[in-house]
Amino acid sequence: MEAIFNQSPLVIALFIFVLRICDMSLDTIRVLFVVRGRKLLAWILGFFQSIIFIVAISSVLANVNSIYNILAYAGGFATGNVIGMLIEERMALGHIHLTIYSSTRGTAVADALRKDGYAVTEVSGRGKDGMVTMLHCSVLRKQIDAVETIILEEDPAAFITTSDVRKVRRGFWRA
Repeated sequence: MEAIFNQSPLVIALFIFVLRICDMSLDTIRVLFVVRGRKLLAWILGFFQSIIFIVAISSVLANVNSIYNILAYAGGFATGNVIGMLIEERMALGHIHLTIYSSTRGTAVADALRKDGYAVTEVSGRGKDGMVTMLHCSVLRKQIDAVETIILEEDPAAFITTSDVRKVRRGFWRA
């Protein structure tokens, strides 16, 4: 650690910046694991995140008068959040629940999804402009783009909402 503090101010700032990116990327992913109930992974990420944080904050506090260190710390924090989100998006862990609203093509959308192996529940309802079909479909997050393509090919005017889901006790999942 002493060798790091004997470097030029810009090298130290770069070191802090990289540490904060790693720290915040881990933090973002860890929080998502917490929300999904993945205790062991959340613990492991939290352990390493806290070590990185201690080294980063110690580096800033060793020379708190350096504007480079302060800017690197803040910049690494902000960048780490975005990078963590991008990593989590690429991992696409877990399931997502889609609710599809169709005023004219609900049955066709449901049939197309079922044809591709997705479980769909149809519910009739009344919307502002009359009858609609609400479709409920839970899929792996990695499959959202493929499912959205199927839906929009059948009904380009469909309204789609999503929400994260946690473990299920029973039911059909196409995995």
